[in-house]
Amino acid sequence: MGPTQQEKAVRFRSLHERLQAFVIPNPWDAGSARLLASLGFEALATSSAAAANAQGRRDGELGRDLALAHVRDIVNATELPVAADLENGFGHDPATVAETIRLAADTGIVGGSIEDSTGDVSRPLYTLDEAVARIAAAAASAKTLPFPFTLTARAENFLHGNPDLDDTIRRLQAYERAGANVLFAPGLPDLAAVRAVCAAVTRPVHFMAGMRGRTFPVSDLQRAGVRRVSLAGSLYRAAMSRLVEAAREVKEHGTFTFLEQTLDSSEMRARLKL
Repeated sequence: MGPTQQEKAVRFRSLHERLQAFVIPNPWDAGSARLLASLGFEALATSSAAAANAQGRRDGELGRDLALAHVRDIVNATELPVAADLENGFGHDPATVAETIRLAADTGIVGGSIEDSTGDVSRPLYTLDEAVARIAAAAASAKTLPFPFTLTARAENFLHGNPDLDDTIRRLQAYERAGANVLFAPGLPDLAAVRAVCAAVTRPVHFMAGMRGRTFPVSDLQRAGVRRVSLAGSLYRAAMSRLVEAAREVKEHGTFTFLEQTLDSSEMRARLKL
């Protein structure tokens, strides 16, 4: 038998307590989850963008049922702890966010993130009071679970037209007081902003390495105070980029040199544990 959800949750929480930052990559299906596990990563996280794109949809279009089914597939693929991108909790009111935490926990995950973006282009961000109420509901729901669920609160200013570092920090500080275990502001523009965020809060800070021009080496992020680094949908994009390159070679040149750089069948089966 593999580790229990309780054991994985304790292991996941302990990763945030080390001085060394850890990378949590984002698979998009069971196969990519197993490949990443075979490389020695200590935990995995889902990506709403990668999950949606892999099904031919835009980020945010899966809905809660399909998103949680995807999460369950990732959880069942390996014995690693898995944290889920739970978007905005799949609803505006705090009660729905709390319900999402409970339903997500049933998939086997040990943590998840709730963001303060609304999904409404006319009003892209919740007010601070609304956002805090939603994180507080998520934290209260997480505390009812029979294992230590690691709740990450996301301040989405830099992704949704409000690149205000001071407001981002105010939001993260409020989410910390509301009960979040990890704090996350995707899209921070530089290491100075990362350092400012890390210095302003006492909870572990998560950084998303997935944007051109806004990605920095793990060693620099660690020195800035970051404890966890995810890759968002960038690994999916990298895989699809190679697919396009290979298919384009075949279509345009009728050659197959890409095959010399691929995993052979035996290594693929070994990494997938088939």
